Amino acid sequence: MTRTASEVPAPGSPTGADPTRVAVSTVIFTLRRLPGSDGVRVVLPLVRRTRDPHEGQWALPGGWLDAAEGLAAAASRTLAETTGLAPSYLEQLYAFGAVDRSPTRVVSIVYWALLRADEITDASVENVAWFDAATLPRLAFDHNEIVEYALWRLRNKVGYSRIAHGLLADEFTLAELREVYEAILDRRLDPANFRRQVENSGTLIPTEGFRTGSHRPARLYRYNKDVELADRGPLDTRD
Repeated sequence: MTRTASEVPAPGSPTGADPTRVAVSTVIFTLRRLPGSDGVRVVLPLVRRTRDPHEGQWALPGGWLDAAEGLAAAASRTLAETTGLAPSYLEQLYAFGAVDRSPTRVVSIVYWALLRADEITDASVENVAWFDAATLPRLAFDHNEIVEYALWRLRNKVGYSRIAHGLLADEFTLAELREVYEAILDRRLDPANFRRQVENSGTLIPTEGFRTGSHRPARLYRYNKDVELADRGPLDTRD
């Protein structure tokens, strides 16, 4: 059965001398070309809450940590239950535990995940919708703060890791790779300078394949998994 609530303390619980409970939430990023937008955007799914506190507001997908469950397992389980999604990349982000973040004391262990386009199912899930990460409404609890922190981590990590690969197919063009960087960094990159940096990084391997379409064929690349990244990674993202 699909759950539609996120971090939902039931009335009167928890009880006892120690009222603190542990929840697990996940920020899931993917890329979409939204109507009216120029290029792809970083988007994420949110769950509409169906009971108090914050009934009717949007929130991150999540749920309670079971007593005999590992954190990563809980993140995967609650994602499947609330959104039907199963990302291949899942990493622990941070713990959020401000005393006043919920009517009852809740500490949230937050994960973040990346989804490729082919990992997103078209099936409609009740009370779930996708939002542009840069223009979110006011979310329940401190979830706006959590998303901002996750975006900050994503933008920092793209400069020194292969994190962009989590949003790409195994083979991609340089234009597609640049589009991922532009969406994450929320700014345009010079195509010639971008090509020079990534080709000189040694982290990409040209394949024999080409992407064909309305423009001239574009060569397909894949990541070289045998090459360690330098201090600044495949692309210097500093202004």
